Amino acid sequence: MNDRGSAATRETERIRAAYDGRVARQTAAGLYSPANAAHLFAIQGRQRALLRRLRDEGLWPLADKDILELGCGSGNVLLELLGYEATPGRLHGVDLLAERAAAAHARLPHLALSAASGARLPYADHSFDLVLQFTVFSSILDRTICYTVANEISRVVRPGGAILWYDFWINPVNKQTRGIGPREVQGYFPGCRFTFDRITLAPPLARRLVPLSWSGALLLENLRFLNTHYLAIIRPIK
Repeated sequence: MNDRGSAATRETERIRAAYDGRVARQTAAGLYSPANAAHLFAIQGRQRALLRRLRDEGLWPLADKDILELGCGSGNVLLELLGYEATPGRLHGVDLLAERAAAAHARLPHLALSAASGARLPYADHSFDLVLQFTVFSSILDRTICYTVANEISRVVRPGGAILWYDFWINPVNKQTRGIGPREVQGYFPGCRFTFDRITLAPPLARRLVPLSWSGALLLENLRFLNTHYLAIIRPIK
């Protein structure tokens, strides 16, 4: 195995170990439960921003779009897309970890889901109108691999299509992830047009504030300066 293959294998194992530990902690704490008000607040804020940008960019409706989610996990975002009237037969998902892809398939057996690395996507060039990555790149510490994954995403996007990016720009707590700002994102996708929205109130703050005042948290989120994620629409220039 060459050095690049060895690095990719090491990074995969690191991500697997980090993910297993993180999920166990978060499940025990109930952080990602639908009954957690702060988590619901974050999801709804992301959904509003995403739908607004899709409309503004002329990417709505979704029914006639071929869509791929990179890092689909257990299928939560895919379920959201179905709620936005995406066509099931045109909706695809891949995840690096086979057990996560299997969990998504158990929930959504009618979708085309598979275990695959973002560094080698099992699709032909220009297969999709939309490719989504939600908090995938921030889990990859090796920037060389980030460039490889970005190249693969760019390869499978059609002319006139778009990449939907949602990831955090700052995370001072979890050493197994890293924040990614707009300049780095732009470096991964040269020759593209970018629209960035800074969204999602800092989760530690949201967990304290949302149970006390949903409207107060919304007001603070709308001010943006305490928001931790970027939603970006990345469009290849024709």
